[in-house]
Amino acid sequence: MDIVIVGFGTVGQGVAEALSRKAPTLQSAFKEKLRVVGVFDSKSYDVSPKGLDPREVAGRKQKLGRVGPELNGKGVLEILEEVDYDVMVEVTPTNIKDSEPGFSNMMFALSSGRDVVTANKGPLALKFKELSRTAEKNGGRLRFEASVGGATPVINLSREILMGERILSIRGIVNGTCNFILNRMKDEGLPFDQALREAQEMGYAERDPSYDIDGIDSAAKAAILANAIFRRDVTFHDVRRTGIRGVSLEAVELAAEERKVVRLIAEVSESRLEVSPRLVPIGHPLAIGGTLNIFQLMTDLAGDITVAGHGAGKMETASAILSDIVALLKEDCASRKKEA
Repeated sequence: MDIVIVGFGTVGQGVAEALSRKAPTLQSAFKEKLRVVGVFDSKSYDVSPKGLDPREVAGRKQKLGRVGPELNGKGVLEILEEVDYDVMVEVTPTNIKDSEPGFSNMMFALSSGRDVVTANKGPLALKFKELSRTAEKNGGRLRFEASVGGATPVINLSREILMGERILSIRGIVNGTCNFILNRMKDEGLPFDQALREAQEMGYAERDPSYDIDGIDSAAKAAILANAIFRRDVTFHDVRRTGIRGVSLEAVELAAEERKVVRLIAEVSESRLEVSPRLVPIGHPLAIGGTLNIFQLMTDLAGDITVAGHGAGKMETASAILSDIVALLKEDCASRKKEA
C-alpha cells in the first residue's frame, strides 16, 4: 500500500511517526508493504516511488520548516498527477468557509479511484454528499474516523461494530477546549474570560478561540455524524448552534447548587441537529471534566452505549487515521482471499 500524506503540520507528522512505528507489525499481519511515497506541506514536497523514511522527512520538517524542495509555483495536484499511490492521507487545516484545499485534494484522489483517509472536517461538514458519491462512482473508499472524535472511535463503532443496531440518537461532548473552560469555571470559580485565557496559555485554545467557543468545531462534527450515521443530507450551516461565549459564572454556580454542570452538548438524530450549552446532572456520563470527548449512543437493542477518549492531539489523531488505514488493509486482505 503506497501512501501520500497531504498536509504535514502536527497531525501529518504524527501520522508519519505512527506509520514508521507500526508499519513492520502491519506488514507482517497483512502481508502487504506500507510505503510513504509522497509528503506535501504548504510550501514544499518530497516524493519517491521507492518509499520515503517518514521519520527522516519529519526531522527535516522540524529542522528546516519544510519537507523538501519548494513547490515553486507548482500545485500539489499537479505533482500528484505523476505519483503512483493507493491512499491519500489528507490532513491539511480545516477550512469551514469553503473547505479548500482539502476538498479539491480529496476529490482529486477519489475521482481517480484512490482511497482517502482524513481528519479534515471542512470538506466533510460542507460537501459530504459530493465526496461520498464521487468515491462510490469511482471505486474509492473514504474514511474519516479522525474528523469527529480523534482517538474516540464513534464513527467506526457506529457504522461497523454496531451495524446491526438502530442508533436512535447520539449526544456528546465533542470539543475538549470548551469542556476545559466550563470545568475550570465550576471547579475554580473562574469567570469565563479568565478560564479562556488559562486554556490559551495551556495550548488548548487558539489566540482566536472563536472556532471552539462559538461552537463552530462542534457543529462541523455534528454535521458529519448526521451524514455518516443517520444518512442525512446536511451541512454545517444546518446545525442549530449556540456556543459557550455567553455562559456566565453565575449560571455555572446556579447549576452547581442544583447538582448540575453546564456542558456544550452536540445532539444528532434523524430529526435533531443541535449544539448548545445544557445542564447535565453531576454523575451523568456527559458531566465528564477535563479535555476528553465523550459520546452516548442510544440504540434500539443494546440501550445506551458510552465511549470516551481524547478528541485531539498529535498521536491521538494519528491513531484514528491509522485505524482507518488498518481497516483498508483488512478489506484488501479479505478481497485477495476471496479472489484466491
